[in-house]
Amino acid sequence: MKREGYISWDEYFMGIALLSSLRSKDPSTQVGACIVDENNKILSVGYNGMPHKCNDDDYPWERGEGLSSKYLYVCHAELNAILNCHNGSVEGATVYTTLFPCNECAKAIIQSGIKKVVYYSDKYADTDGTRASKRMFDSAGVVYTAYTLKNRDTVLSL
Repeated sequence: MKREGYISWDEYFMGIALLSSLRSKDPSTQVGACIVDENNKILSVGYNGMPHKCNDDDYPWERGEGLSSKYLYVCHAELNAILNCHNGSVEGATVYTTLFPCNECAKAIIQSGIKKVVYYSDKYADTDGTRASKRMFDSAGVVYTAYTLKNRDTVLSL
């Protein structure tokens, strides 16, 4: 008889996205993403951070204006996960992300062929960027759904 109470695929993949977000050095918003194929195989992970070879000590982490704003430099978790995919294709995949994708990441998700987005938080739902993301997803047939939190605490201990 198999063990009961094991975590679901959604819990597993969102857990990996949440764990990945802890790699972010952004002091205000840490985001993680995990991309999986239709066979529940992990294709890639990512988190929000500076591009490779751009020392994150040399760039701003503030929400400022112009060249002093992190927004001009940071690669978002979803884009990093798409770019980190070693087999080169995320066609037909699902992305689990800790924050609903911005409009720029939505474009990358659509262009890369990802078919489903499972998100943990939609705290920017009332912004034009998120509304644009949802409009594009709807037009492109990308399904998006909120992660359903289970009644459990999962604690990692080493």
